[in-house]
Amino acid sequence: MAVAKFYHLTRDPVEALLPVLVGKAIEIGLRVAVRGTDQARMEALDRTLWHGDGFLPHGMAGGPHDADQPCLLVCDTRPADALPNAPGCLVTLDGAEVAAIEAAAVERLCVVFDGTDEDAVVRARAQWRSLTGAGIEAEYWSRESGRWECKAKHPK
Repeated sequence: MAVAKFYHLTRDPVEALLPVLVGKAIEIGLRVAVRGTDQARMEALDRTLWHGDGFLPHGMAGGPHDADQPCLLVCDTRPADALPNAPGCLVTLDGAEVAAIEAAAVERLCVVFDGTDEDAVVRARAQWRSLTGAGIEAEYWSRESGRWECKAKHPK
């Protein structure tokens, strides 16, 4: 069962954090699914991951080799265990849905939200309550001080 790690973005955009989260998961042998809510946004992230520093193997869902992808960018609500690349890590962006049953089925869960967008903060808080209310452990991470720090844990 994963600990749901909530990443509150205030300094850098998701494009800066995503390669780190995905890279660390792949490094320890986990396949990754990155779930977003907007197809155009996911396509832009796809381009960023191809053109960023270093090589981060990934693909957009809907291709002929989805099952082979170490990282699959998706824009749907299929449960993580129904995704073709069988991810051990699920990263959600922009308020994408995540169910407690998914958190229980993956080794890592990262909920990334934009701290400068009040709607995103409200949505992340609702997700925190939903997941922790279902018995999922959670951590709140912030880079407010300049480096990533765990600011809260549930249960304490």
